Amino acid sequence: MKLFFIITSIALVLITIFQSFTIMSSKKTEEQKYTVILKDGDFEVRFYPSTTIAKINSSAKTYKELSGPGFRKLAGYIFGGNDENKSISMTSPVHMNINDSISSMSFVMPSTYSKENLPKPNDSTIVIEKTPDEYAAVLQFSGFASDKDLQIYSQKLLDILSEKGIKPYGNTRFLGYNPPYQLLARRNEIIVSINWNKEQQK
Repeated sequence: MKLFFIITSIALVLITIFQSFTIMSSKKTEEQKYTVILKDGDFEVRFYPSTTIAKINSSAKTYKELSGPGFRKLAGYIFGGNDENKSISMTSPVHMNINDSISSMSFVMPSTYSKENLPKPNDSTIVIEKTPDEYAAVLQFSGFASDKDLQIYSQKLLDILSEKGIKPYGNTRFLGYNPPYQLLARRNEIIVSINWNKEQQK
């Protein structure tokens, strides 16, 4: 019994050290740039300038169906699966648009890259795109995301927008900021494009 407690204690210490290292590494990862226009608790209005993404489309209808296969495809591209055998740094967040027609997952490319200077993916289902400038409403939540969470927080975000008289358009999307092996301090967000003008900032 004493040996069991010793082994358990050592395991817990190692897990804690690993998780602390993971959190610190996540903080060093380049994050997609945006400007906060309005903040109210976990709710924000942001301006996202145009950026370059690597994207895959999918027939998946759930978070579980899209997250694993989509991530593996895009990770393969940035870890050398391209015509230059070049490794591209991981950034955050990972974008997921899950809906009943065509779902998608996107990796934001590091700011040093553009559509013109990125290596070409070996996988022809991966497309490189430049996103438009966008105003978006965002709601943050923690923990490990699930399809139920996405539904709950999407509705909560839409309810907040309705209360504030802000008009959304398009689908709500999911932003994930952490690797699957990070257990603590996880950051998730639901985001939707909105119509926004300067008068609403007053």
